[in-house]
Parts: sequence; C-alpha cells; structure tokens
Amino acid sequence: MSVVLLVSSGAAWESRALTTLNEHPATVLLKRCVDVADLMAAARTGQADVAVVATDLPGLDHGVVDDLLQHGVRVVGVAPDPDLAQPRAARIGVAAVLAADRVAELADLVAALPADPTHPVPSYDAPPLLDPAPRPVGGPAGRVLAVWGAGGAPGRTTLASALAGELARRGLTTLLVDADPHGGAVAQQLGVLDEVSGLLSAARLVGAGTLDDRFVTVQRRLSDQLRVLTGLPRPDRWVELRPGTLTAIVERAREDGQVVLDTGFSLEPDLGEVTARPERNGLTREAVEVADEVVLVGSADPVGLARLARALTDLHEHVPDPRVRVVVNRMRATLGWREADVVAMLTGFGAHLGVHFLPDDQAAVDRALVAGRLLVESGESALTRAVARLLDAMAGSPA
Repeated sequence: MSVVLLVSSGAAWESRALTTLNEHPATVLLKRCVDVADLMAAARTGQADVAVVATDLPGLDHGVVDDLLQHGVRVVGVAPDPDLAQPRAARIGVAAVLAADRVAELADLVAALPADPTHPVPSYDAPPLLDPAPRPVGGPAGRVLAVWGAGGAPGRTTLASALAGELARRGLTTLLVDADPHGGAVAQQLGVLDEVSGLLSAARLVGAGTLDDRFVTVQRRLSDQLRVLTGLPRPDRWVELRPGTLTAIVERAREDGQVVLDTGFSLEPDLGEVTARPERNGLTREAVEVADEVVLVGSADPVGLARLARALTDLHEHVPDPRVRVVVNRMRATLGWREADVVAMLTGFGAHLGVHFLPDDQAAVDRALVAGRLLVESGESALTRAVARLLDAMAGSPA
C-alpha cells in the first residue's frame, strides 16, 4: 500500500489524479498539499511514501527532492510534455515523469514503485520513465586539479591562480573555482569587484536542475581562455552548499576544459552534533575527492614542512589512493638546507608523484597582488618559470 502526497498548484490534471489515487486499491491519498512548504511539512510526519508533483512546481529543486528522499518519500512528476520536463527532472532526482494526458495511469505507476527508495524504478510500459544513463559529453573531459594545503597560509590561492593562469596562457580553456569554505580570496586577489558569489549562484543552478543551460552566466571572464567562479562572500554562508553540489559543478565544468580548485585547509570531519546541514570541511573533502590530481602545497620553513608532512598523511587517510603532487613553496637559501634535504624529510609520509619547489619570489607576488592580476600577466619571473615547470611535470613533458 502506497501513501501519497499530491501537490499540483491547481493544474488541469489534478482532479483526475485525485480520482485515480482514491479509487486504486493499492494507493491511499494522505493529503493534497498547497505548495512545497506544505509538502515538506507533511513528509516530515513520516507517514507518506510517494509525492506526486507538477514538474514545474515553484520551489521544486534538488534540495527539496533530497530532503523528501531522506524522509523516505520518492517523487513522481507529472508534466504536459514529459520530453521537455525529463532532463531537468532527472537532474534534481525525480524518480519518474508521467505525461499529463496519461494521468489515469498514475496510481498504477505509484503502486509499482519499489518499497525501498534506494532501489531503481522498475520498467513500466505505460508511462515514460526517466533514463538513469549519464548525460553524453560532447568531447574529452578536462582535468581537475585541487590545490590543497594545511593551515598557516602556505600559498594555496596564489598557486591555484598561477596554475590556472599558466594553463590559460597555453591556450587551454580553464575555470578557476574558489571552493574555500572558510572564506576564499580569489576574487580579491584578482581584483574581481563582484558582490555576487559565483559558487553560490552555481549551487542554486544545481538545485534547480538548470546548471547545464546557465552555467556560463555565473562565471566571470578574465580572458578568452580563463574564467573564474568566485567564492563565498562571507565565511558563514558555507551552510548553503549541500553535499554533492561541488561535484556536480566540477563535472559540468570539466566538459568545457581544465578546472583548478582553490580549497580550504582542513579535511577533518565535524564530530559535533549530527544535523541536517552539511559539514563545513565537507566542501574541501569533496574537492580533493573529485580531483584528478591533488597539488599539496606547504611552506619551506620548519613549521610549514611539519604541517606539510602531517597533511600528506591526512590526505591518504581521508582519500583512497589520491594522486598527490607535493609543492614546497617559498624555498630560499637562508633556510640553510638543500632541496634534497626536504625531499628526504618528506619520504615515508605517504605516496606522491614527486616534490616540486617554488622560489620565494615576493616581488613577483606583490606586483601581481597590488595590480589585481595573474602572475603570468605581471611579467616573467623565477616564480612563473617554476610554475611552468610544475605544469610540464604534470603533463609528462620536459621543462
């Protein structure tokens, strides 16, 4: 027996849906809801199994569908034109879409849904069901680099923007994403004066199922090859990023080219009270998990190297078999040790693809920072040459 919630906002098919749900022996209509808020309140009682909704219902997005699933309620959509409604419905998690002119078959579809919400919808000849197959990609996907490092300002944002700038300089379409949940600084560093967060705007598109069509509208164009997705305007707004949102954004972005993620500093899980809201550090863990390669950066001083060694161990504990490239930043002769000494110290703290060194070129960083420009735009320097060599190593080509 399926217990059903119905919300249609006065659609023309509503009366026929009420009739078929009330008359079918395997369905019980619990409540006719007036809007999404009323639907969520009814779902939280734990009495319903299925929600039948109009696919164009105001406020229906991925977050609503996800909350319904957490309460054991699957969503069935009804649309005048299922072919048009299905792509968005699939992206927000709707289990099946039925044509409005076949709403007399609604109760049969609802009764055929599996009891376990995690099980796939079985084949059903009457209504068109959603195809769970992934969306085809028009070309080869770009690579995703996540620049991560422990606390203490080791240079994550500087390196992420430098890598993105060098990729763009080489003619590769690149998106730089500020995914720091503790308050990113990519926009400030590059002189982007925009109060609208690109990351939060993209997250809303993910929730609405319209990321494919409108993704380019939330990116800031820096050059023909480089765009940026600005970060959180305030650190306290990390709660608006649901788990899986960054992964959806990255998977969409890599269809257009290369992706560089500027991340937070901590991978530690939230061990406090379990709540429905996401974990703050979950965004950083999601970034290193979705990346093809993690660029782990740390400063060359004794404190920075100790943090770098611990971070390398932590990364292997949180991410299974990561591809890690270690970057030692601000290397300088006044520290009194050679590069070989640093490599020897990091040996044994976890597998990695090699150790690379960036010089302490504060003059080049200052020129770019004061002008609000990329390192590659502020002139050639020892630091830009080192970043180019790092990318050559990632590509497997000689410097």
